[in-house]
Amino acid sequence: MRVYENANKKTRELKAVYCNKCKKEIKITRGILMEDVYHGEKEWGFFSDKDGEIHGFDLCEECYDEFISQFQIPVQTKKKKEFLA
Repeated sequence: MRVYENANKKTRELKAVYCNKCKKEIKITRGILMEDVYHGEKEWGFFSDKDGEIHGFDLCEECYDEFISQFQIPVQTKKKKEFLA
């Protein structure tokens, strides 16, 4: 879950991020996450009971690992070759 602070209507600064599963608070310094999280977002469309709703959530790495360990088909992984500085 992401919490933003509105300094004014035009800009939003990230104030806090919490894991939706375990409620762990992710450390933020000057609006930058100090550990990575999984952010999922789904805009539900036709043929669902949630038509028009947008759902979003964040998981800390530990909860993400626990979540995907339950999959019958493992997630696909690739190695990234370059990281931007």
